[in-house]
Amino acid sequence: MKYNGLSDEEVIVSREKYGSNEIPDCEPTTFWDEFKETFSDPMIKILLAIAALMIIMFFFGYAEIYEPLGTIAAVLIVAVVSAKTGVASDTKYRELKDSTEKDKCKVYRNSLIDVIDIDNVVTGDKVLLQSGDKIPADGILVSGSLTVDNSSLNGESEECKKTAAKEDASLPEDITGDTFVDAHSLFRGAVVFDGEGVLDVKKVGLKTMMGKMAEEMQEDEPDSPLKVKLAKLAKQISLFGYVGAIVIAVLYFAYFIVSAGGISAYFANGATEVLKDIVEAVSLAVVIIVCAVPEGLPLMISLVLMQNTSKMLSHNVLVRKAEGIETAGSLNILFSDKTGTITKGMLEVVDFFTADGNSVAIPELPQHKNIKNLLDLAIGKNTQSMFDASHKVIGGNATDQALLKFIGEDTFNALKEDTSYEVVQSQGFNSSNKFSQAQLNGSKGRTFYKGAPERLVDAAKKYLDADGNVKDIDKDALNKKIDSLASKAMRVLAFGYSQKDMVTSKINDDIVIIGLVGIRDDVRPEAKEAISEVQKAGIQVVMITGDRLETAVAIAKDAGLLRNEDDKALSSAQLKEMSDDEVKKIITKIRVIARALPTDKSRMVRICQEMNLVVGMTGDGVNDSPALKRADVGFAMGSGTEAAKEAGKIVILDDNFKSIKDAIWYGRTIYHNILKFCKFQLVINVAAVVVSAVAPFFGVEEPLKVTHLLFVNLVMDSLGAIMLGNEPALKKYMSEPPRRRDESIVSKEMMAQIVTMGAWVVLISFLYLKLPFFRNLFETDGQHLTAYFVLFIVIALFNGFNVRDDGLAIFKGLDENTGFLKVFFTIILVQAVIVNAALIPVPVFKWIGNMFSCVPFGITGWAVVVILAVTIIPADMVRKLVVNGNK
Repeated sequence: MKYNGLSDEEVIVSREKYGSNEIPDCEPTTFWDEFKETFSDPMIKILLAIAALMIIMFFFGYAEIYEPLGTIAAVLIVAVVSAKTGVASDTKYRELKDSTEKDKCKVYRNSLIDVIDIDNVVTGDKVLLQSGDKIPADGILVSGSLTVDNSSLNGESEECKKTAAKEDASLPEDITGDTFVDAHSLFRGAVVFDGEGVLDVKKVGLKTMMGKMAEEMQEDEPDSPLKVKLAKLAKQISLFGYVGAIVIAVLYFAYFIVSAGGISAYFANGATEVLKDIVEAVSLAVVIIVCAVPEGLPLMISLVLMQNTSKMLSHNVLVRKAEGIETAGSLNILFSDKTGTITKGMLEVVDFFTADGNSVAIPELPQHKNIKNLLDLAIGKNTQSMFDASHKVIGGNATDQALLKFIGEDTFNALKEDTSYEVVQSQGFNSSNKFSQAQLNGSKGRTFYKGAPERLVDAAKKYLDADGNVKDIDKDALNKKIDSLASKAMRVLAFGYSQKDMVTSKINDDIVIIGLVGIRDDVRPEAKEAISEVQKAGIQVVMITGDRLETAVAIAKDAGLLRNEDDKALSSAQLKEMSDDEVKKIITKIRVIARALPTDKSRMVRICQEMNLVVGMTGDGVNDSPALKRADVGFAMGSGTEAAKEAGKIVILDDNFKSIKDAIWYGRTIYHNILKFCKFQLVINVAAVVVSAVAPFFGVEEPLKVTHLLFVNLVMDSLGAIMLGNEPALKKYMSEPPRRRDESIVSKEMMAQIVTMGAWVVLISFLYLKLPFFRNLFETDGQHLTAYFVLFIVIALFNGFNVRDDGLAIFKGLDENTGFLKVFFTIILVQAVIVNAALIPVPVFKWIGNMFSCVPFGITGWAVVVILAVTIIPADMVRKLVVNGNK
């Protein structure tokens, strides 16, 4: 039928009346939005509160300005780095998206066929659809017939047949799962597999099913597990700091009273002295809080996430939202698509066997020349598919394409060019005959068949064995083999030949069976290995698919998901009959959900999160988007729809389960590096709190100046992030059990290390500060206290080695983290410059020396300080030997 289509004027009128076909992207991530988001972090709020308090004290003359300004600078750096990371991830995604050419379609306009961007389609357009085209809008098929793939909409990979509707047909208003597979309705995002037809566009843009699902993506996401853990840590540290500060301030004030000879004697000193002592006690309390709060932690996390998002690109993982990569490492349960993720995403021949039931290994098939030559003719001369100029198979259905790939392009082209193999007549496959046939010309003239085994085998009495000999067929043995393949979700096709001329819709009685093949979308070998590794990591993997239950079970067994009788495979219908509480009781046993609907995916995510599990979801279609958005981390497939990629935190560029495994592995590595940094930093903080709090009672008024604490909290912490943020990914991380969503960052074992090593630093500190031996090594008290500043920093640096490993392998892997030693020596060099700044005849260096209250001292003092500092390594090794020996 000839269509004139809309005129240019009618297009404008339709667009004004019904809207554009463009589905707007979500707003791009802006630097300002990401920058503001940083200030919702509970740790950042604590830092800003401390800075505000220090500024107030500065104006009253009781504090230095360096600390609050330094803290504010640290917060701003965190905000900038976090914002930059967020914008960079989003920009990388949009660059990837923009590099992909926009989909186009063929429409009837002004009595001609025009090729336009799908965004320019309007309601009322007549769109010409052919094999391989993506349907650009919702509407009705008004001419021709098609088979379409609706998997991007409903997750089901089956071919759905569509026929032309009557002219007065309309698109149903209430869309259900059945509407996708009805006789006439077509929906944006589906792909034409075969056939040709004309779409009458009824709905465009946000009014399409894809548009409506894109609008649903605006709901809020749950907090990431890392954010939950950091909030808990911030609360714990705040409590420790505030309670400790109050206790120390009260004790310090009591110390003044006792020193004065009692309460009456103390208050007899007058209100001025009392007020001065109160201010001094409060100042000490503020110093305690400053020491307690790990100012560098937010910066460290921002730096680590930024470093690893770029690193993950080499593993085919595009991190859209930085926290997604760490969340991947926290997964308890992962719902994975089947097609293209666990399987290869395309049909292929996986088994060839003769009619006696004996398989011939596919790589060995060329050695069986008689069978191979006949099989090539039965496929290559009896197909609707072909190779295009870019060597891709086009045309025909999925089975035809799989068979053509099986014989290969060289064989297909050789048969095409050989004039002795010309096709005289042929008959294509249809649902009633269930076979196709083609008769060749010349002396080699034969009729070749390809079709359902029940049709060809029923008509056959003879078959070829592996050596090409004609023998009598044993149908019982053959049917047994076919049944065994059917149980593995394989589609079986038979091939045969006859010496007689072709008869339409009939198989000749002299047919000889050449052989049979088993075809299916097979499990990726690397996916099977990756699934095993993820399961060993304690993560429950559930395959959730739109396929039939029988097919899903067969694939799940091959992929290693179904291993014993307790493992459960459910259909969507069975799941629907169960209440949420019933599902929760068996959730640890579920391995497969078949015929899954979008609502099933979202429901499973919700139920798991109610059980405090960290949930991952993979998906590629518009139908997956709500679940991808709701999950703690959504893995969108690189070949999937834009809606899915917008909803996911991570895009798996190669659609491979192995890349998901890598994302989990690196997520765990990031978390371990955060733990290492926390141990590194909290040991410093605990020691600084105790030394600053207790030293005044022992006659050392200010062992660490405010500027020293500034150096510890900003320089040490920020560079410490670089030291430990790039620690290598260790295989042992994938053998650890998953962590709970609300699990504290500081475990009992970690707390034991922090307290023990903090106590060691305190012990070394007081031995150094109070023993005359160490004091006599220096000429002045100023040199003695300056050397203590160096000791405190260097002992913390050596503790950086301790936190690298829970065992004794603290120096292993330094070649993979070259930044560690670089930062180690850089910090020592910077401190040496600060200590010796007064020796440099430049005003700015003298100012630096005065700011840090540093007095240069000799090489002997440096040697003693380093020797004392290095003792933290054997001390922690002893602790590890004791702890590990008791396990």
